[in-house]
Amino acid sequence: MEKLKFDAKGLIPAVVQDADTGEVLMLGYMNEEALRRTLKGEDVWFYSRSRQALWHKGETSGNYLKVRSVLVDCDYDTILVKAHPTGPVCHTGHQTCFFEELAKKDLK
Repeated sequence: MEKLKFDAKGLIPAVVQDADTGEVLMLGYMNEEALRRTLKGEDVWFYSRSRQALWHKGETSGNYLKVRSVLVDCDYDTILVKAHPTGPVCHTGHQTCFFEELAKKDLK
């Protein structure tokens, strides 16, 4: 983990992708402990910025992310987790957190 570039708060962005379909499921943040638990176990862990605590994805909802692989980008500042979701990933009940299209007209 020494090469990884965590930000000033000790966090690194982690993009989660469905290992089977390639669909982007969510973006979360990991600290060293969340990454360590993700690499050692079978589930994805994050660090909740709002609660300032470790977050075991699925612990409350039952919708876990089962780790298939963990990759790092060429700059060592972003993690890509390929995982198998056991249910909807988004807290809204959607399969992915990226379900709302932002139209060009919305940018004006």
